[in-house]
Amino acid sequence: MERQSRPAAMEVEPASKPKFRIPVDSDNQATEFWLFSFVRPHMSAFHLSWFSFFCCFVSTFAAPPLLPLIRDTLGLTAKDIGNAGIASVSGAVFARLAMGTACDLVGPRLSSAAIILLTTPAVYCSAIINGPSSFLLVRFFTGFSLASFVSTQFWMSSMFSPPKVGLANGVAGGWGNLGGGAVQLLMPLVFEAVKKMGSTPFTAWRVAFFIPGVMQTFSAIAVLAFGQDMPDGNYRKLHKAGDMHKDSFANVLRHAVTNYRAWILALTYGYCFGVELAVDNIVAQYFYDRFDVNLHTAGLIAASFGMANIISRPGGGLMSDWLSDRFGMRGRLWGLWIVQTVGGVLCVVLGLVDYSFAASVAVMMLFSFFVQAACGLTFGIVPFVSRRSLGLISGMTGGGGNVGAVLTQVIFFRGAKYKTETGIVYMGIMIIACTLPLTLIYFPQWGGMFVGPKPGATAEEYYSQEWTEQERQKGYNASTVRFAENSVREGGPKSASGSQSRHTVPVDASPANV
Repeated sequence: MERQSRPAAMEVEPASKPKFRIPVDSDNQATEFWLFSFVRPHMSAFHLSWFSFFCCFVSTFAAPPLLPLIRDTLGLTAKDIGNAGIASVSGAVFARLAMGTACDLVGPRLSSAAIILLTTPAVYCSAIINGPSSFLLVRFFTGFSLASFVSTQFWMSSMFSPPKVGLANGVAGGWGNLGGGAVQLLMPLVFEAVKKMGSTPFTAWRVAFFIPGVMQTFSAIAVLAFGQDMPDGNYRKLHKAGDMHKDSFANVLRHAVTNYRAWILALTYGYCFGVELAVDNIVAQYFYDRFDVNLHTAGLIAASFGMANIISRPGGGLMSDWLSDRFGMRGRLWGLWIVQTVGGVLCVVLGLVDYSFAASVAVMMLFSFFVQAACGLTFGIVPFVSRRSLGLISGMTGGGGNVGAVLTQVIFFRGAKYKTETGIVYMGIMIIACTLPLTLIYFPQWGGMFVGPKPGATAEEYYSQEWTEQERQKGYNASTVRFAENSVREGGPKSASGSQSRHTVPVDASPANV
């Protein structure tokens, strides 16, 4: 019987000795997700990326849990606090764009470690601030570290195959964002521990900032020591060996800014992740002031919002992959629109139930699940927008999250123009409105929310448009061709039918050289 044909990129000769312990596809991207494994390079990259991002989140939001103490010590006004909250997320807008470009050009390992180490001094300097200006500056420069999110998502999109990329991005991003909840518990506990050792409150909250500083320093060292850019090695080695095309900034930039899908995802991400950042900045103080709870209780409530990331964002990534398995890319788009819109409705409800402490906590928890799941669903789509400019588009999307946070803070939570509960209602309306442009995203080879695919269009043609004829002849687009073939199921079940194990290579046949 004649052998069933397979795509050329999938014809891999079995090797006597597997190169990887985890199953991979033709591009050496992992086709399975072993959560509790540290096998190199795929799962070690996963754990390094989420932990380093977690530490950066802890550092960036170390101040809000202690804000009542810092406010009284430094004499901060509501406007000072609002400006500092804006500063903490505004710096990362440009940092994330730079990080995306750096990932495309030099790889996620060096890019991630560099931004973490460069921002660590600002964390330590939080212990010596003496007024509104210095408080704003340390929050501004510490916030640059949130750009490590881009390297996290880029790293996962490079290490895991299309059928698992939503889950990998969701868990890495979600567990990293978990730092925003963990710090709400960590900082009050450290403060109390230092105070019990004999320090005054004035000194105790300052000493507490050394904990996130040490965590951030350790994570950067671990990334440098144990990380690897790609399944086949680090960028420098691959460029030197000629196994990877060394791209130019101009080409990466051009293909990113001319892809309208990237701009829409940046907008919508501004009102899921951006909202999450805004809530991280206000939630503890809101419950402390509105319901007259003590600092510890306010911290627990605020922590519950961020801690939901342990399952909500990964759940969004898993949902994205599940919808893709059944409905292709169109399922991913519909899932994101529905989940984020429901999150907007719950945000409106949260602002309206300010009369009840119990109702506010319950609605806040539901809201957190939906808004964070939307983040995971977003990065189930981002890896498919572009391959040549994957890093910069990840940066644009991530930067959009910070822009959304800044705009939300400036419009609704800066000064005394609106009561906090009123600002929350308006924030929910913004979420609903800014999610609508998802209906405009269309992939010729896979379709959009309301329109099917263009007849005859292929993923290979879509990704090859980013390369000139001369570059294609030299084989620079080889990895994008393999990615296109491994993305077959994004066209829906009919497109994926007949493919062997969804274009994966069994672990015992992992290629030694590809």
